[in-house]
Amino acid sequence: MKKHLQLLAIACALPAAQARAQATPAAYLQRFDRDGDHRVSAQEYVDRLSAGFLALDTNHDGTLAPAELPGGHGRAVTLVQHQANLRRQFRKLDRNHDGVLDARELAQPPQ
Repeated sequence: MKKHLQLLAIACALPAAQARAQATPAAYLQRFDRDGDHRVSAQEYVDRLSAGFLALDTNHDGTLAPAELPGGHGRAVTLVQHQANLRRQFRKLDRNHDGVLDARELAQPPQ
């Protein structure tokens, strides 16, 4: 199950990683920063990166069935599971543990 969540996280984060590679850290941060405070909260991070899951969930039931997963096989993954994984990623990115991500933290790969 953990491997499937990792694959899903990669598939959902790919557009964000591509955007990050083409933009400055500040411009990348703006894509996440919905309230304009120049930092990204855990909720902003989860909301932005849940878009990939929602795009893959073609029947809109909150679960990616094996046929909806990248590669067309694996265990089903719920939106709740996916978002829990995103929150874990957020905590790893938040290197100074202040509960928000600045542009530098957001642009760095998770540890």
